[in-house]
Amino acid sequence: IEAIAPAVGPRTSVLPILNGLRHYAALDARFGRDAVLGGLCFISAAKAEDGAVLHLGKPAKLTFGERDGDNGSARVLAFAAACVQAGLDHLASDRIGQEQWVKYTFLAALAAATCLLRADIGTIVATDDGEAIVRGLYAECVAVAEASAEPIPSIARETASGALTQAGSVLKASMLRDLEAGQQVEAGHIVGDMLARARGFGQAAPLLQVAYSHLQAYQALRTS
Repeated sequence: IEAIAPAVGPRTSVLPILNGLRHYAALDARFGRDAVLGGLCFISAAKAEDGAVLHLGKPAKLTFGERDGDNGSARVLAFAAACVQAGLDHLASDRIGQEQWVKYTFLAALAAATCLLRADIGTIVATDDGEAIVRGLYAECVAVAEASAEPIPSIARETASGALTQAGSVLKASMLRDLEAGQQVEAGHIVGDMLARARGFGQAAPLLQVAYSHLQAYQALRTS
């Protein structure tokens, strides 16, 4: 935030494409809510040992929109036009909140499961109780979205559930890749925040609780 602050003026728009939702409170407090668009991206990437960015799969898409649902705003239209000119796959959405929760629920479940069990989805679901654990984690996340007035559409739930339980899948969260490399992980920002939101609604989320405790223990050992 402090790095970009000198470039943010009265007409500047800030478009975060970070995972999760917790950063919006900090951005709103620093720059004002009206300056901050809603955004996310779908891309599988990692950092190589020499610092190079590795693009691990073909898809790379930006999704963005006004947080009040006005996708006809001048700045959204202007940015969408810039994406067209640059050849960027993009979606200007009038339901950016729903788009964010669709991704966040999937990502939180994926990160919690693959980090907790230290394996890709295919390996996890091949165990006796792996599929039930993954489905349980996703159900806990979906319940938080519903309580947040952003219920996940049935088609999106089916797509996510299919990806989270696909036999033989090598899918794993980027958080697990970071964990395996001994790096800092987005524990509090993704799994921890989802758990905090569940508790805020009085919801039981025992699987998220175990997953987040595991990540906290990793962080403690990493810095000890």
